[in-house]
Amino acid sequence: MRGIALLVAALALLTLEAAPARANDIDVREVALRAVEDGLALDVDFDFVLTPRLSEVVSNGVPLYFLVEFELGRRRWYWFDERTASARLQLRLSYHALSRQYRLSSGLLQQNFASLEEALNVLKRIRGWLVVERTVGFSDVEYDAAVRMRLDSQQLPKPFQLSALTSRELQLESSWRRFVLRSPQQLPAPVETREPHKGPER
Repeated sequence: MRGIALLVAALALLTLEAAPARANDIDVREVALRAVEDGLALDVDFDFVLTPRLSEVVSNGVPLYFLVEFELGRRRWYWFDERTASARLQLRLSYHALSRQYRLSSGLLQQNFASLEEALNVLKRIRGWLVVERTVGFSDVEYDAAVRMRLDSQQLPKPFQLSALTSRELQLESSWRRFVLRSPQQLPAPVETREPHKGPER
């Protein structure tokens, strides 16, 4: 088994070109996985436009929750695929009428913005997200990585949840963006897979 230290020493920036997204969907523009002191960090850019309905919802004080998910694993011909690491990041976008500001928060961190456009510009750019801890061990094989973003409609008030079942105006998500993380001896070239390996959906 190879430790994360090998990747810290050998890992180069992994950047992928984007494929065109469908209307009202989230497009994963660029993905970069890099070694940091604590493990592996992900930088990812998304591109999307809020539907008029979603813009109205958040401007009327209903918060929107965006979920970014990351998975790293390897395929095994003799058994089920192995999931090496996974991470989830929740981003909350809200509007406060008293201060007339939009707020973007994740955990204890929050930022205020004068306009919805400014808040969305920051929400679309994830930087330095630690997705793999340094303690995770690696074998000298290729690993499948994947990332996606979606609007978590389950966090909307109940009436909006029901509407989201049938209305595209309240739906927003990307498909999984998959790429191959090669072994340290083969870096830096990532290989994007157009037909993603199907895994269990959560």
